[in-house]
Amino acid sequence: MNDYTLEVVSTPHQVREFLDLPKRIYAGNRHWVCPLDVDIESRFDPSKNELFADGEAIRWIARDQTGRVVGRIAAFYNRELAVLNEQPTGGCGFFECIDDQALANRLFDAARQWLADRGMEAMDGPVNFGDRDQWWGLLVEGYELQPLYANPYNPPYYKELFENYGFKNYFNQHTYLRNLRAGEFSQSVYDRVKRLEETPGYRFEYIGDRDLEQVADDFRLIYNKAWAMFPGVKPIDRDHAQRLMQTIKPIIDRKLIYFAYFNDEPIGFFIMVPDLNRIIGRFNGKLNLINKIRLILMLKFTKKADRVFAIIFGVAPEFHGKGIESGMMYAFEQTISRGEVDYKTLELAWMGDFNPVMMRMVENYCCAQKHKMHTTYRYLFDRTKEFKRCPRLGVKRNN
Repeated sequence: MNDYTLEVVSTPHQVREFLDLPKRIYAGNRHWVCPLDVDIESRFDPSKNELFADGEAIRWIARDQTGRVVGRIAAFYNRELAVLNEQPTGGCGFFECIDDQALANRLFDAARQWLADRGMEAMDGPVNFGDRDQWWGLLVEGYELQPLYANPYNPPYYKELFENYGFKNYFNQHTYLRNLRAGEFSQSVYDRVKRLEETPGYRFEYIGDRDLEQVADDFRLIYNKAWAMFPGVKPIDRDHAQRLMQTIKPIIDRKLIYFAYFNDEPIGFFIMVPDLNRIIGRFNGKLNLINKIRLILMLKFTKKADRVFAIIFGVAPEFHGKGIESGMMYAFEQTISRGEVDYKTLELAWMGDFNPVMMRMVENYCCAQKHKMHTTYRYLFDRTKEFKRCPRLGVKRNN
């Protein structure tokens, strides 16, 4: 049996080895897209990741007897988020490993023990030390498809490595796909839109030339109503919303961000961006000045980024069931029919199976089909404790 040595990542050379391991794991895999180094490293930089204010993170690499790096993992926790769960829960992520259960177990053990020493009683994985829209979940369906930007991709055998260790399915996240052609919604969508158009006060529009600070403020108001009810999600403040908007500013297509209003008050948003994975694969992880220029030029002047990535969708709860999502999707369809945008497909990611209402909405009103699936696993440190899946939204769990 192979002997492995784990090392805490602490030097620039070890960081480079941590970042480079996936290039060997996925060598020859034409579906995998090499992530940008800056996207990974920002998760472990306290100056860029606000979760460090009340949390910690650590990384390991594993070497075989020859000194070659054959595995990696990170562990992290934020106290404020940890206590939102039934038991204090941390996370592990950025897992990569050769097909060896013994090695995977060593990596999981290291993460589990480190978290337990800091008061955690469970760990989710593979997840991100940050927002859920990036690096969240294990790919379990769709290995033959190219991943979306900053979304997980992994070999099929990772599923066995996690489940053999004892991780349990906490929830599934579905990614949906639909072609971007006008006239392909169900008739119920058009019926809903007609009713909205006949009701004074509603309007649906893309942001156009609006000031991004105001866009961020409108986003925050809706987000804190629509998403703060989700398990493990906390409200965001104005600074956080402004930073998020500035983060996506370089890649924004202003005709891909839609808001719904009622009597001029924001009640819904549908935020899409061009999928950068159509471009960045050739960058080999580097976002230097030349590649930044290449990225901007290719986004603006070529059709390489022909896929749209819906990064987040939300409607204020008091407007649920009124067809607000249909109104925003119809506004987008009208933009397509006028020839104002030129994209081929739309992918809607992160539809948790704990939110069946949202899944039905995407299937019935967006007319999208299931395309990929990721699983977020949970491992309870007390192996005698009853495991419970993530509760469905709107359903109270019996104690």
